[in-house]
Amino acid sequence: MLTTKAFPLRSFHSAALLLGIVAIPAFAAPPAAPQAVYVPGRLLIQQRAGLSDAEVDLALQPHGGKRVGKIGPINVHVVQLPPQANTEAAAAALARNKHFKFVERDRILPLSGTTNDPSLSSQWHLAKINAPTAWDTTSGSNIIIAILDTGVDGSHPDLAAQMVPGWNTYDNNSLTADVYGHGTAVAGTAAAAGNNGVGIASVAYRARIMPVRISDTAGYGYSSTIASGLTWAADNGARVANISYAIAGSAAVDSAAQYLIGKGGLTAVSAGNDGVGLTIAPTANLVVVSATDSSDAITSWSNYGSHINIAAPGSNILTTSRGGNYGFWSGTSFSSPVVAGTIALMMAANPTLPISQVQSLLYASSTDLGSAGKDVHYGAGRVNAAAATQAAAGTTASDTQAPTVTISAPRGGTVSGLVALDVAASDNVGVARVDLVIRGAAYASDASAPYGFTWDTTRMPDGEATVIAYAYDAANNYASSAAVSFTIANAPATPDTTPPSVTIKSPLDGAKVSNVVNISGLATDNLGTGGMTLSLSIDGKVVSTVTGGSLSTNWNTKKVAAGTHTLKLTAKDAAGNLASQSISVTK
Repeated sequence: MLTTKAFPLRSFHSAALLLGIVAIPAFAAPPAAPQAVYVPGRLLIQQRAGLSDAEVDLALQPHGGKRVGKIGPINVHVVQLPPQANTEAAAAALARNKHFKFVERDRILPLSGTTNDPSLSSQWHLAKINAPTAWDTTSGSNIIIAILDTGVDGSHPDLAAQMVPGWNTYDNNSLTADVYGHGTAVAGTAAAAGNNGVGIASVAYRARIMPVRISDTAGYGYSSTIASGLTWAADNGARVANISYAIAGSAAVDSAAQYLIGKGGLTAVSAGNDGVGLTIAPTANLVVVSATDSSDAITSWSNYGSHINIAAPGSNILTTSRGGNYGFWSGTSFSSPVVAGTIALMMAANPTLPISQVQSLLYASSTDLGSAGKDVHYGAGRVNAAAATQAAAGTTASDTQAPTVTISAPRGGTVSGLVALDVAASDNVGVARVDLVIRGAAYASDASAPYGFTWDTTRMPDGEATVIAYAYDAANNYASSAAVSFTIANAPATPDTTPPSVTIKSPLDGAKVSNVVNISGLATDNLGTGGMTLSLSIDGKVVSTVTGGSLSTNWNTKKVAAGTHTLKLTAKDAAGNLASQSISVTK
């Protein structure tokens, strides 16, 4: 994985912040939104299903871009531009390519939490969210939570028994030890062992921990490594994923989270710790979590906005630390795994519950805080693990409703080369994938909305082609679109080399003429007389020219000398082929 110089972490080292008494004065200007930082020259590009990598390379050529990696399950290329390239301009130009779903820069992300001094005090947050009551129903058995972070200390006495194999998408190997310390604390918040006579408990203390290292050694994550880690976790059995980085707004990560939903999983992410309101579009693919304190107040450092789905305790959270230790940690990094653990409890209580119902019950069961209903600080409210788990356990899971699917554009006609096909698909629970079938054969599959395909018509013979889209949900209900008919016309038209046929109808060859004579002629062609011209010459001089396949004109022979004269009628078709007939007459 390519690396770049990291920028300093934002930390909570001031005494005021540690005591939780920092506030923004009413007269002070609001804090500025954090400035995004990117990997120099690196882009993430999602191509439409069906577009070949060779076509991607062709589009990258003018910008000097090279594909250096691919997140296969979601069709996202990691592209590196040369040092002299204008990354913004290249990204904008590539984004105009209709065969790319999105083009975005690869963000560098700081952690969303930092440590306080170690302590073995009580875990106030578990009582606040009613976790002990939730444990009467389940403690998370058989649910795997992927921790996408700096790695996890798998030898920690409160974590060792919980671990399952993971992956390192930063170095592309299986080394998942914690290189910074943050991931161990996050993992312990979600799924440290409980009821074992050691250390602490966690929200889902019998869930399993899948360590997925997505960071460099300084703790910085990348949208590319996070998206890659999320698809890896989805393919390897994770039902819940936690990302304690403020990654909401990344199209690549959102697409990877949708991929996990298609596998029956859900992703919790932290809101970030800048204490600012952000204008990020809400998404159903992520559960974005803000942070509250022990008084159920939103913390001064938690980000907020319309994209926030739910709140959870995130201040002074006692959890595991590297080296077998424990400590208090603060940040939305720790509110997020509280929610991830709650989701694991819900899934353990009702393993077949559709993801859309998991989400709706999670939000509906939360404790409403702040303004009535959903608001920008708490989302639906502060998570209530007991209410959420009980709601999940008491809900009958059934999904027999098939998706709806339509090929929205184009709606037929003559096509050639690369064709961008848009498909609209929806479902009461969620669309898992859309398959495109052309001439009765599977062509490509797309697992992320908006569903779009690139149809390379040059790979098929010319002629009629019927296209149908099939949409599937997670319960394997499916529906097909109405068939759309196209005519493939890639082969160039056969060159027209056949000359016309031309005939002088009158006068006849060898005739004697006098006074005013009518000269008429006809021409025919294998492709018709459209675009044809007829010209008549007498003794080498053109006297009449018409368009079409017939000519008629009068010749006053009184003005010509006695003797033999030559009449010539020439036809020229649309392709430029020539034919003529000559006759001789005598005056």
